[in-house]
Amino acid sequence: MQVYIELALLENFCMDFTLLYCAKLVCKNPVKIWRIAFSSVLGACFAVVFPLFGLNGIAAFAVKIISGVAICLLCGKFKRFKAYFKMTAVFFGFTALLGGALIAVFTLAGWDYKPGEGYLLSSVPIGVPMFCALILIIIARKIALKLKKTDKTEVNCKIYLGEKAVAISGFYDSGNRVYHQGQPVSVIPLIDAMKIIDESGIKDTVKIHTVAGSKKLKVFTADRIEIYKGDTANVVKDVKIGISPHASGKAVLHPDLIEE
Repeated sequence: MQVYIELALLENFCMDFTLLYCAKLVCKNPVKIWRIAFSSVLGACFAVVFPLFGLNGIAAFAVKIISGVAICLLCGKFKRFKAYFKMTAVFFGFTALLGGALIAVFTLAGWDYKPGEGYLLSSVPIGVPMFCALILIIIARKIALKLKKTDKTEVNCKIYLGEKAVAISGFYDSGNRVYHQGQPVSVIPLIDAMKIIDESGIKDTVKIHTVAGSKKLKVFTADRIEIYKGDTANVVKDVKIGISPHASGKAVLHPDLIEE
């Protein structure tokens, strides 16, 4: 089988990028696109040179697994091992799903599929795996939307810092995609923040983008936040809180908090 390196690199980059991006969507990892692209380039290069190793059986399988684990580690932002494990598991899950779909396409179309040589370096036109990747993206987006589904009704919450606490009403905003140091940031009005912390002592800031342009908000870490829905409280520890320049208003809670 004749393999053109340029085509092989392109196919593998597209597949790795698609799979990693889908895993990012489902796991809601705040990693930047350039890191996914960089990891995809490394994965594509590995896939092209892998046949030169001459490995077979368990050895080949183990090396492929290690390469997948490595690119997942490089492409994401992880505060805990659990988050890394989750994204890696989703990545391998989508890889298996895509691989099974392509084998099914080969069988239905009557193309010759050779086990061990893989589908990414085969003579299949690049449009076929890219079409399957497009379907995979749609599925991943639907899963991500389902996971981040939020309650639009108003909730009451209480934020604790040391011996101080402030009670405030607020709502989850699915449009809030602000993160600081890999953690979701909720925003509260200035007057409520001043009840538990001295603004002048805050050094951390986070940039947000609004229709009026970009601006920086001061950010502090609260000991915990209790978000009430009826008599039930959702408690999140070590939560990032941004201070709005507006003196009053409601808390804008990050949608990721509803999952915790």
